[in-house]
Amino acid sequence: MNPRSTAHVDTFARDHLPPPDEWPELRFDLPELRYPDRLNCAAELLHGPPGDHPAFRTPDGGVLTYGELRARVDRLAHLLTTDLGVVPGNRVLLRGPTTPWLAACWLAVLKAGAVAVTVLAQQRPHELATVCALAEVRHALCDVRSLDDLVKAEVPDLRIAAFGGDSRDDLLRRPASDGPFDAVPTAADDVALIAFTSGTTGKPKGCMHFHRDVLAIADTFSRHVLKPVADDVFAGSPPLGFTFGLGGLVVFPLRAGASALLLEQARPSQLLAAIGEHRVSVLFTAPTAYRAMLAEADGHDLSSLRRCVSAGENLPAATWQAWHDRTGLRIINGIGATELLHIFISAADDDIRPGATGVPVPGWQARVQDADGVPLPDGQPGLLAVRGPVGCRYLADPRQRDYVRDGWNVTGDTYVRDPDGYFRYVARADDMIISAGYNIAGPEVEDALLRHPDVVEAAVVGRPDEARGQVVVAYTVLKEGAGRDAEALRAFVKAELAPYKCPREIVFLDALPRTATGKLQRFRLRTGAGAGDEQG
Repeated sequence: MNPRSTAHVDTFARDHLPPPDEWPELRFDLPELRYPDRLNCAAELLHGPPGDHPAFRTPDGGVLTYGELRARVDRLAHLLTTDLGVVPGNRVLLRGPTTPWLAACWLAVLKAGAVAVTVLAQQRPHELATVCALAEVRHALCDVRSLDDLVKAEVPDLRIAAFGGDSRDDLLRRPASDGPFDAVPTAADDVALIAFTSGTTGKPKGCMHFHRDVLAIADTFSRHVLKPVADDVFAGSPPLGFTFGLGGLVVFPLRAGASALLLEQARPSQLLAAIGEHRVSVLFTAPTAYRAMLAEADGHDLSSLRRCVSAGENLPAATWQAWHDRTGLRIINGIGATELLHIFISAADDDIRPGATGVPVPGWQARVQDADGVPLPDGQPGLLAVRGPVGCRYLADPRQRDYVRDGWNVTGDTYVRDPDGYFRYVARADDMIISAGYNIAGPEVEDALLRHPDVVEAAVVGRPDEARGQVVVAYTVLKEGAGRDAEALRAFVKAELAPYKCPREIVFLDALPRTATGKLQRFRLRTGAGAGDEQG
């Protein structure tokens, strides 16, 4: 990496990349992955389709064409650089429901050469403050409906521009140039976005991805496995704060010149209705949603669907088969990671094996290895390790050395490789809880519980659940004399963290199970041993 090649005036992101010897080996084996040195991914995604072709659709029947999207993005980019004072390399927080305006803001931030930090609309002030502190965020574009918690986060020197409201200061009402905006000529290896993911220690990890990475996920998984066409209509449940949603609802459709239906609310019942009404052809959601949609599918027209993608948690063979029996469609299973931006093992059409994740996506390599990095023979479970055109680069985080080992990205998943090259999921290798496609760090929930004045100790684990994969169970010890009110404690956690992180079950104990040296015995909590007190 040549520091002189950067277009960033604010070099914070580049300065906080891991040392070069901690990077994974990057591979650009496919011709389409050999990008020019100067590359602005937003300009590339917006380039090409005719101006009157639909780009984004809304549930009320609204359509934003590519021509309108380009004009909207350019106007926002002008506002960012002239009115808000954003310079290339500044981190800009993006927050709000999944709408064309949020997507346009994301594209404008990148076209202006800044770094997008998209967060969930559900996240609470404490979580937002942590993200802003880690990424040194000083600018934010926020849907007016998601403004309150961002204000309550009290981020020092944060300049917030709200959009979608009636105020004269609203971003969409401010005067700005309607002329074209020349994209900042960023380097292919300039940081385009920082995606935050929960860590098993509770401290979120910022995953830094380059402009070329954004195109690489489209030019590998989307191009070679999904194979979209310009007439496709994408839709799905993951928000743009998740890289699964960012790829499936923005990057992939725009790269293919297709369109996406952006749903602010995307529960299974709403997805089913939207598929028929808007003739959705490509669907992105988690196994939990596919199971729920099966129960409600009667009376809904699913004939427009041709591609169904599942990720976020393991797809059971029974769910795959039930969906195929009901719809005739083969779900494309896949495993991805925020660290690697999107899906890197998958299979489609006749190559699908129910119960298996698939094979390495073209452009990627994968293997199963032991804790020392030694490759294991087929049929023996071990740690999944992958490498390709995108790799893990944590924002100034010592956990980089845990994720990247000897040039391979070690995902924390236990897998088995079959003799014919297919990879099968076994389990998570760490303490991460995956519930309905959400990654939940037990220690983060423990920290929230411990902020309650009556909680003395807390331990959070995942319990297997047929519908959601896992559910969060919290074991707590209260101070003497405190009332065991599970609902009150749950309400407290919901005020501290996004609701999906809140424990489904709270178990009150007199003491947590520990070894003679005081080490918490989580395995006893997972199996229910030593956890027999009052529940709520």
